[in-house]
Amino acid sequence: MFCGDDVALIRRDRADSTHYTPPGGNVEHGEDLTRALARELAEELGLDTAAAEGGDLMWVVDQRVTRPGPTPSPRKLHLIYRFHISPDIRATLAEQELHELPDGSHEVGVIEWIDYRKTAELPIFPPIGPALAALADPHAAVTDTARDAVTDANYTWV
Repeated sequence: MFCGDDVALIRRDRADSTHYTPPGGNVEHGEDLTRALARELAEELGLDTAAAEGGDLMWVVDQRVTRPGPTPSPRKLHLIYRFHISPDIRATLAEQELHELPDGSHEVGVIEWIDYRKTAELPIFPPIGPALAALADPHAAVTDTARDAVTDANYTWV
């Protein structure tokens, strides 16, 4: 989600680490991708995607990484889409996101707007920071949507 040169990321502070994620989530059983994307952006940002421009697929990230926690790590494909919004729309969006944990409690994520060129060194999962920071501008064409797979050999969960 871009607003000018800023991109929306959700900061998750934990006892031993901080990491960022782009807004989004899982596709529910029987749900198509477009509907899942709209639902997740509504849930996490309070955004109606009809008020945004774009929606193009930027990157696909294959996740095969072990992560901490009580549930086994699934293999996932992360589909990273790009939208653009105006400052007026941005002013209406959520500032926090509640992420439900397996025990029913919630983790609070803070929605931060960060200049996309400063994302290369941030702990972002999936690790798209370097590719994001390398864009010539927020509307730049992406020529290779397949990012390197995330595995235990090249990523340590924070």
